[in-house]
Amino acid sequence: MRRVFLGVPLADEARHALAVAIRRALPDGIPGRPVRPQEWHLTMRFFGEVDDPTVDRVMAAMDGADLGPRFTIRLGGLGAFPKASAAQVLWVGLVEGAERATLLAERADEALVAAGLEPQDRPYRPHLTVARLRPSESVSQVIGGAGVIDVRWEVDRVVLYETRLRRGGARYGEVEEFPLE
Repeated sequence: MRRVFLGVPLADEARHALAVAIRRALPDGIPGRPVRPQEWHLTMRFFGEVDDPTVDRVMAAMDGADLGPRFTIRLGGLGAFPKASAAQVLWVGLVEGAERATLLAERADEALVAAGLEPQDRPYRPHLTVARLRPSESVSQVIGGAGVIDVRWEVDRVVLYETRLRRGGARYGEVEEFPLE
């Protein structure tokens, strides 16, 4: 069994700019368990533990999918799931490209359903996770004081990642990439 998901990687320049912007916005550090900058991405679809034939079906579906043209994403402010007063996830939201990211997720989902996989079970909300908080805690002051994080990059591909759980957090390895037009 393999733990896999589809995601949009950050360009290296955007990853560096985001790391700098977060250090400026959060001078006391990121609360909770920060996600390593090398692991930052926008998740498009999480599959969980699947067997090799399912991974093959995902790759075949994505190879044949019309993912549409490249587009620009611009990140904005911080947010939290399920809510700032009891956060389990601290994330950076999109102020540009959210509609296109949602359309990209929908196109991928359509191709995956046509290949026999179950449809996505919840609405897609594009975001970039920067920390996980267990137990949940309030990040209202962190979010309120962070200001805008203005980082942008061109989305040119979707990647199938495999998660490798290790001491110190998850590591994501690229299995296959699927270019946009």
